[in-house]
Amino acid sequence: MLRLGRHVALPVHTRSLVTSALLLAVLLVAAAATLSLGRLGIPLTRLPAALFGEGETTHLFVLERLRGPRLAVAAGTGVALGLAGALFQSVTRNPLGSPDVIGLGAGAGAGAAVAALMLPGVVPVPLGALAGATLAIVVVALVTGTGLRHPGRLIVAGIGVAAMAQAFTHFVVSVMARDQAGVLSAYINGSLGARSWEHAATIWLVVLLAVPFVLALAGPITVNEMGDELAEALGTRATTTRTGAVVLSVVLSAAAVSVAGPIAFISLTAPQIARRLSAAQGPNLVLSGLVGALLLVCADLAVQQSPIGERLPVGIFTLALGGVYLGYLLIREWRKGSL
Repeated sequence: MLRLGRHVALPVHTRSLVTSALLLAVLLVAAAATLSLGRLGIPLTRLPAALFGEGETTHLFVLERLRGPRLAVAAGTGVALGLAGALFQSVTRNPLGSPDVIGLGAGAGAGAAVAALMLPGVVPVPLGALAGATLAIVVVALVTGTGLRHPGRLIVAGIGVAAMAQAFTHFVVSVMARDQAGVLSAYINGSLGARSWEHAATIWLVVLLAVPFVLALAGPITVNEMGDELAEALGTRATTTRTGAVVLSVVLSAAAVSVAGPIAFISLTAPQIARRLSAAQGPNLVLSGLVGALLLVCADLAVQQSPIGERLPVGIFTLALGGVYLGYLLIREWRKGSL
């Protein structure tokens, strides 16, 4: 048991620690490949000098203006989406209860589009994304009639809310930015192109501020997975824990959408991959964040190095792969009788 002060105690799982270290190593390799591969890549032998600001002017430009911010945003967004998915799936006890599946990501995208295109300079984009995500999750909870508990109703309501949010986003973009194809792709498909250090600072600031609250909820969430009645009997406030986890999930998802657009299925797949890698009970929060970062960095690397994908929004790539995985999950849950 690892204690962080008097109020936070984290169970230590040896396999999870080893897996986290390996994932971090692979993430560093993927990051180095992102910076070094391709026509504008920085040779590996010159990469250390560039990282310390002592490289050639061309290499410094690539690092500071082109690939460095993009890599930082990809890693931060992946961590945020991985954590958001792990929190949401744990408190709903539903592997399909992902923020993007139930329309939270699409709602955040609609809010971000309104803030950026209809109210530029009036409402910050992150605040617009947060408002859109909050509205989406409230509508889903009301439409189901049972909050976030029933898997089947959750999926149906989420699909409907996501469709409405995407339609609204298309309307806003088509009316306000008809000739800006790049804006359209960012707000509908999710894109890491033309990112800046300001975007990187935004997502990493939110992640770092959220981490203490996420870690504080790790224990109560693990207990909550046993059921509300047992959790209450063990001294955990199930409703308070669920509310806190949903709020954090909304904030993290909104931050991710505000800097990269609604990138699909990272929050769905990362927690489940993390759970299979660790073979441990509980939300596997740290591992989910690392898996999310690795998935998105690798997806963006594949897009950048693909002969047809240089200008392809990374959200299209994750959507194609995640759609297959979602189909697999739906079939599995249907066979189990959960839907």
